[in-house]
Amino acid sequence: MGAKQQGADATGGRWLTIPRTLSFILNGDDVLLMKRASHKRVFPNQYNGLGGHIERDEDPASGAIREIVEESGLEVHSLRLRSIHNIDAGEKTGIILFVYTAISESREVSWHSAEGTLEWVPTDRINELDLVEDLPHILPRILEMDADEPPFSVLVSYDAADQIVLQFREGDQ
Repeated sequence: MGAKQQGADATGGRWLTIPRTLSFILNGDDVLLMKRASHKRVFPNQYNGLGGHIERDEDPASGAIREIVEESGLEVHSLRLRSIHNIDAGEKTGIILFVYTAISESREVSWHSAEGTLEWVPTDRINELDLVEDLPHILPRILEMDADEPPFSVLVSYDAADQIVLQFREGDQ
């Protein structure tokens, strides 16, 4: 099958998405979170994992590892895909988010940026933080997953009052 047979040029009337990764790095009973800087347009002053866009020449797992290294300087192992989210924020394009966990033997982060600050947070204290709006619903579940547990799927949208709506695939709840 050649590249033309993939049908990638058939975009008219199709739902298009931007591929992104989000990763939660674990070290003992702590998880590495980034508190986004107050001047950032997306999630200012809120805590999230590490991540970003997937580049054209990489698969989701490679993109996740690249983002982890770029944003923390950490080397990780045991990268596991935990969930896949189709995010519809009411725009022409959406986001496909691949959520991972990984383990770091080191806690020495080497990243300083205007993006925000990195903090190791005990997993039993994450809900005390101002988390990005979907994390209270998904992060505890992700952190409780067994190493060999398959990823779950989520449709993320917003209601008329601009409140997040998470729809887990039946059987994934």
